[in-house]
Amino acid sequence: MIGLTRRTLLGAGSALMLAPVAAHGAELMGAQDHIPLWPAKIPGDIGSTITRRIDPRSGTDAHPDRWIYGVARPELIVFRPQQPNGAAVLCMPGGSYQFLAFDNEGTEQARWLNARGVTVFVLMYRLPAEGWARREDVPLQDAQRAMRVIRRDAAKYGIDPKRVVALGFSAGGHLCGSLATRHAERTYAPVDAADQLPARPDIAGLIYPVVTLAGPATHGGSRDNLLGKDAPQALRRSHSVDQRVDTATPPLFFIHAEDDGTVPVMNSVDLYRAMIDQKRPAEMHLFDEGGHGFGARLPASMPAAEWPRLFARFAAHKGVFPASAA
Repeated sequence: MIGLTRRTLLGAGSALMLAPVAAHGAELMGAQDHIPLWPAKIPGDIGSTITRRIDPRSGTDAHPDRWIYGVARPELIVFRPQQPNGAAVLCMPGGSYQFLAFDNEGTEQARWLNARGVTVFVLMYRLPAEGWARREDVPLQDAQRAMRVIRRDAAKYGIDPKRVVALGFSAGGHLCGSLATRHAERTYAPVDAADQLPARPDIAGLIYPVVTLAGPATHGGSRDNLLGKDAPQALRRSHSVDQRVDTATPPLFFIHAEDDGTVPVMNSVDLYRAMIDQKRPAEMHLFDEGGHGFGARLPASMPAAEWPRLFARFAAHKGVFPASAA
């Protein structure tokens, strides 16, 4: 099963090969743009040497499976549909805050979203343990800035700035949830006019997300890569998504498998409860099978394989995707 394969590989060392990130992107998806997030100095830059590395996991030229390490200059990689419908998705791959599962939770998500007319921006966010000041807020800085840059460039890409979705997987789900709950928090000094735009997603989808960094259900690798191994309990709690829900949190959508042996299903359950406590709209789908890291790769015979359709229907019901995309 795909989820089991990824679980056994998380954190494992392997030989890494240098390769361009977009080596197969244009062939897979058609038009593709790269948008640097920061026009000049990047927040938290302390002069660390960070080298891009690509780990080509199992896959083919048509369906690659690359893990990316060494994000020195964060960017948005844009996948444009043939017939855009005005909706956009900021997609945040997972990888324990140690790497980015670029294809499984990035380009493959862009494929099914593009087929529904949605413009997709895959976020190449910085990995906090690679040498940045205030490491605990580095990914959120990139996510906040990314939402603002998407809205700044809305006219260029034919996007309605009031129909921008955040979608995150695993540790990227933690980042997505942090963006949804901490969108108004000032994590960096404004650098240009784009930073006057809102960072709040209109809805957010969290797929097998890391949520708690303080409780027994935490994923230790994501927690330690984001905060450091000796982070105090107060910092772990303040960066747990379920502790940050308030009345400004946008509608949330959850997918999780009960047999997830990497990120326990209680991560989603606890965040769902927090949404209910704050009387915020939320929809959760739990499946008995699926494991972890399945992306959009589950066999059609498995009920959890329906999650993209369920998410599209949720987004359409909330008025972010058109009904034709559901």
